This record gives sequence, C-alpha cells and structure tokens, in this order.
Amino acid sequence: MLKQEINLKKLANFIVQAKKNTYASTNIKEIKSERSGFKELEYRKNNFYYRDSYSGFFNAPGQEIVRIDNHPVWAMAYSGGMIEKLHENTEFALQTFNFLKKCLLKISIDKPYRGPDIFKEKEWKYTNKLTGNIKNFSGLEKIYYNDKLVFRQNYIGGLIINKE
Repeated sequence: MLKQEINLKKLANFIVQAKKNTYASTNIKEIKSERSGFKELEYRKNNFYYRDSYSGFFNAPGQEIVRIDNHPVWAMAYSGGMIEKLHENTEFALQTFNFLKKCLLKISIDKPYRGPDIFKEKEWKYTNKLTGNIKNFSGLEKIYYNDKLVFRQNYIGGLIINKE
C-alpha cells in the first residue's frame, strides 16, 4: 500500500477507536499471542486491523501495528514503565496503570498516540511531550503521584512506507 493511498484522518480515527477499545478499556480481551511471553490485544473495524503486543509488568515494552487490508501501514513502539524503586510495589503499580488508562481514554484524533498533554486527578498528574505528526513522531509520557515521578515511557512511530 502506497503512502498516498492512506487517508490520514481515517487512520487517526481508527487508531483512537482501537486504543479506547484495547488497553485503555475496562473490558480488556487478550488474544492468542503470536510471540511467546507477550500479551496481545486487537481491534478490527471494516478493513482496518490493530494489534498491541507487549511483555512485562513494571516495565512493559511493546509495539502497536495498524494494517489496512492486511498491509502494515502504521506502527508505534513504546518502552518504559514504573521507576525502578517501585518495582516491588505491585498494588501501587496497578493504581498507576489504572490512572494511565484514564489518561489514554482522553486520546485525541489530532494526537492519536497516547494521552493528552496534561491531565490531573486528585494527587495524580500525567504529562505527555510530543514531537511530530502521525507520519513520524516521538514522545515521552510521565506520571507523577503527589508531585513525585512514578512512571515514564518513551514512544516513537509513524507510517510504514514500502518501496513501490
């Protein structure tokens, strides 16, 4: 599939829907993993297909792929997680991930990657610094609890462009 054939607005709309219906959803449904040791989530609509594949808990690097008519057209990789001194605190990590999901549900069509630039709720704060656009982007998201950094994650991605 050639880059000029992709409707970027439709792609962005689909990515937002996919993310809201997978990890950020309160009703996560894992699928059979293509890779041992990975958790995988998927979302389909018409000829669009999304798969999120990650491994780990406290740190859980992964990759998201969007296919149109079974051709990979967009990808995002992410890596990071809880800061190291919190790697033994499973309960707090779960609270952090629940807050992260709230942030990810606030994804927008103009920035269909992670959460908003900033989001606060009680003692929690999420920040997201982004450069680029849907074609080529990178960013860094952080979560603070009582103004102390507890989570950080980098992400990078963009269109997949094949030779003709």
